[in-house]
Amino acid sequence: MPITILIVPPFSTLCNAAFSLRREVFVWEQKVPEDEENDADDLTATHFVAIAEGEVVGTLRLIDRPDHVKIGRVAVRQSFRGHGIAKQMMLASMEHARSLGRDRFYLTAQSDKLGMYEKLGFAAFGPEFQDGGMPHRAMRNYDRETAQLTS
Repeated sequence: MPITILIVPPFSTLCNAAFSLRREVFVWEQKVPEDEENDADDLTATHFVAIAEGEVVGTLRLIDRPDHVKIGRVAVRQSFRGHGIAKQMMLASMEHARSLGRDRFYLTAQSDKLGMYEKLGFAAFGPEFQDGGMPHRAMRNYDRETAQLTS
């Protein structure tokens, strides 16, 4: 199945479709409180969408922080999971950030999704914590051997 990954401006038609998909996945499916799913970072984040069969089937966002780029809100429509869409979005978004000179990435992953991120070079660190009612772990792609922040 061909997938197209695009960067879309906040509140454009495609970005609004991404917000709807996030609501579908996080709020309706995973029961994350809606006030936790939406935040001010959406105004300044770089938003990516995955398009398949003419519709937005995946999304994620990048938030530029001083020490790293935070990857978040990774979501794929349930009927399109298992086709590598999240991996393709992750690789495209990290390549975009690298083209801007950024190569340190951080994310918080649902604990049952750690394996996918580990295959992309991320290592978990710190204790498990609850976010949106689900267990999560912090992960980063730098200094993977010791999972320690470097200066």
